[in-house]
Amino acid sequence: MTILEVIQRSTDFLAKKGVPSPRLQVEHLLAHALRMPRMKLYLSFERALSQEQLDAVRALVQRRGRREPLQYITGSAAFCGLELAVNPHVLVPRPETELLAERAWKFLQESSALPSAPAALDVGTGSGCLAVALAVNVPSAAIHATDASADALALARENAARHHAAIQFHHGDLFAALPSPARFRLIVSNPPYIPTARLAELEPEVRDHEPRRALDGGADGLDFYRRIAAEAGVFLEADGRLMLELDDDGPGAAAEIFRRQNWIVEAIESDYNQRPRILIARLQTV
Repeated sequence: MTILEVIQRSTDFLAKKGVPSPRLQVEHLLAHALRMPRMKLYLSFERALSQEQLDAVRALVQRRGRREPLQYITGSAAFCGLELAVNPHVLVPRPETELLAERAWKFLQESSALPSAPAALDVGTGSGCLAVALAVNVPSAAIHATDASADALALARENAARHHAAIQFHHGDLFAALPSPARFRLIVSNPPYIPTARLAELEPEVRDHEPRRALDGGADGLDFYRRIAAEAGVFLEADGRLMLELDDDGPGAAAEIFRRQNWIVEAIESDYNQRPRILIARLQTV
């Protein structure tokens, strides 16, 4: 069977399974199996595959047909121009989180003019995507990251090493692993924010494969915002900033939580689809 025939038959299979963009998904899987750039497939349509290659591709396509995320199958995801390892212990990085990363590193770059190097904390780092992006784009900053999952931290360390990013990792729930005198110019986080009842409504790739603990934000999706609002202040410098990703269904409720804890909400910025996505806040000064 040729590459083109494999693409055509596999595309039909994934389409029947309801997989979005089935041909693109097949091309990525085929390129991964053959260890070649995806665009090179177009120059090799008539190339015949061996039985071993066909078996390997078939296994990958069947996994995708069961709605396993493409990134878990290939073991990698792109984030802010960086290739990161991913597995079922962590969320697949989303495009909207790239906006949070960019907003955060620009703030750190502005802070780099200060006499001392700025320090930043990524709370609930998962794959390490935010922490690694900050370290790569602001190498002068001291980057720290926490996660309650030892498996997630192991992967985050792998991603940091891959990109030669100097990051101090801490194993613990939110701020629990940090020494109390620690202070940061920036605290950034993409916390769990899906209301528990909505988890069943998510796409199968997310609902059935991504880690529930990284998705479930409690009954109203706001549990982690309450905790961050209550706990983050002692770790933030007086003129520092807190930047959080939001569920676009309830940005006002999250903002109100912070206002009640005497935070000043400076902005709620929108994502590529003009949906409210990033909360930026600072401490109330007396």
